Amino acid sequence: MNRERAVNAVYELLKALDQDVDSDGLKDTPQRVADMFIEQCNNREPELDRTFEEKFDEMVIVRDIPFVGCCEHHLVFYFGRAHIAYLPRKRVLGISKLARLVYHCSIGFTIQERVTKEVADTLYEEVDPIGCMVIIEAAHGCMNLRGARTIGSSTVTSCVRGVFRDVPAARSEFMSLVAKGNIR
Repeated sequence: MNRERAVNAVYELLKALDQDVDSDGLKDTPQRVADMFIEQCNNREPELDRTFEEKFDEMVIVRDIPFVGCCEHHLVFYFGRAHIAYLPRKRVLGISKLARLVYHCSIGFTIQERVTKEVADTLYEEVDPIGCMVIIEAAHGCMNLRGARTIGSSTVTSCVRGVFRDVPAARSEFMSLVAKGNIR
């Protein structure tokens, strides 16, 4: 990534918006904004190859995984929580790996629907569970700050693979356990 070009681009954007780029409040803004986007686009691969051979055939759920994404349509951030369940086949994944997977799929410029699908597909393909389900709920800056200006709204996306798609009872169990107040 070219930090200097990114700083200059932010500087030029502020000037194009007729802002006083030499004011105390804006003089360091091009560097801060460039660093923020560079950090958001820093791709680190998740370590899903570290699994444990373990006989465990019950549902594993990690819920309320915080994340931040950046809308590729408006370059405005969205943020929320991911809830993930999987039913192990032969291998159990370290639970922190699920949070790292969400982080990995949400960096860069993307959309929530793609993040949801990438988390589910990666987990299903790399860990080979009997099934997995991902639900993401997020508030979008692009909806809150412009256009519809729907402050307080959230968007929910889900992706279902394997047993969670084919067996309604498995999906219902996950949904009831993720519902606020059922686990604490």
